[in-house]
Amino acid sequence: MVFQATTSAPVNIACIKYWGKRDTTLILPTNSSLSVTLDQDHLRSTTSSRADPSFTSDRLWLNAKEEIIKDGGRMSTCIKEMKRLRKQLVEDTDPNAPKLSTYHVHIASYNNFPTAAGLASSASGFAALVSSLAALYSLPCPPTTLSLIARQGSGSACRSLQGGFVAWEQGSQPTGLDSHAVQIAPESHWPTLHALICVVNDAKKGTSSTSGMQRTVETSPLLQHRIKNVVPQRMVDISKAILDKDFDAFARITMADSNQFHAVALDTTPPIFYMNDVSRAIIAVVEEYNRVWVEKTGKVKAAYTFDAGPNAVIYTEGENVKEIIEIIVRFFPQQETFKDPFGLFANDGGLKEGGKLIDGFNEAVAKTWELGSVKGLIHTKIGDGPRVLGEEETLLNAEGLPKTLA
Repeated sequence: MVFQATTSAPVNIACIKYWGKRDTTLILPTNSSLSVTLDQDHLRSTTSSRADPSFTSDRLWLNAKEEIIKDGGRMSTCIKEMKRLRKQLVEDTDPNAPKLSTYHVHIASYNNFPTAAGLASSASGFAALVSSLAALYSLPCPPTTLSLIARQGSGSACRSLQGGFVAWEQGSQPTGLDSHAVQIAPESHWPTLHALICVVNDAKKGTSSTSGMQRTVETSPLLQHRIKNVVPQRMVDISKAILDKDFDAFARITMADSNQFHAVALDTTPPIFYMNDVSRAIIAVVEEYNRVWVEKTGKVKAAYTFDAGPNAVIYTEGENVKEIIEIIVRFFPQQETFKDPFGLFANDGGLKEGGKLIDGFNEAVAKTWELGSVKGLIHTKIGDGPRVLGEEETLLNAEGLPKTLA
């Protein structure tokens, strides 16, 4: 009998940023955070796991390349904790249950987007790992319980175990048992909210989030101010904005928190530069777009946010996406024609350059960048949590090795 399961898990992009750990082993954050789960139809990690008595060790392949599972490392910790739950919740209560916790596992994972480039690949990756093992082991656990384990792989992974809008509560217990993810609202609550990702650089970033945030904790006075005086109120305010579907409030808080996060990175010794000139030009364009709409309506219509990398995520209501894409393409021409998955440009076959500006837009806020400065655009919407996939979608062959290596 073959014991295996395949799941996919989504990317989440934080509106209130997680940056800094108070416990580096358990990955306990210095502040709470809140994110939006994006649609897996466009961005996802898919993971297959198999348990077999013939396997001689736990092994893992990421995008067909084998990764070393270091004893005591994050991957090892997650696998060990999932085996512990299998024994505790299933095997100890049912004497007839197969003793899968005693078998080694083979795990294959694939990201359909660049890894380690600031697109939250570790979040979706560890969420997919934990959800795949949970399905393999038939664990009767809610997402909040599983988030305690995913958090120990990658902090923000705990937020990718649920759809919609998810808060990671920092907790106060030294054990970390109250540092988990809770859903603020499901994806069905605000279905008109969309996201446009501007891929500025898809290469692996120079300073990893893990090393960068530890340097910030050790050296940034601004971080301490952020933790104590800023984030707690922002968590309250943005949760209310989400529940009220108040885009203007949601957008202003999201942009302010992104800017402060990068200010904290600059306040680190030595300073960390995650954004580049293209990133800052995108901010200028979005700010000008909002200026026009504030003058007309009193409200902003777009919100930029940047994680630990140069890539921009622009949140907006679905009705505004087309004009925002046109403005972005006007300043950042595309190497390949952008084909919108929602069919916004069906009549002309897509958009490559020369997009339109809205009336009143000051064209001088940014130059027209060279071709490929923004390498690609990804238009997506709010999505659900991990999905259990059919056996036909497994990434493992009959021998328990990645199919791409067969």
